[in-house]
Amino acid sequence: MAGTSDKWADHAKRHLKAELKRADVGYAELARRLTEMGLPETEGSVTVKINRGAFPAWFLFAVMRAIGAHTLRLEDWT
Repeated sequence: MAGTSDKWADHAKRHLKAELKRADVGYAELARRLTEMGLPETEGSVTVKINRGAFPAWFLFAVMRAIGAHTLRLEDWT
């Protein structure tokens, strides 16, 4: 990859996609859950944020809470 930030954005993107798959939650369902948590999102806005990989930390934490994930294992990132 071009640079360090690109590498970390790719890790973040892949991690969130894997967590969503494990939880069997799609982007539309995730948007619904986030909206119910008081964070208005659409399927399109969720798709863009995750595919870009450069989302804010609050989004990562909110997604993890919305899908019931309780841990973020950074040692799995190479």
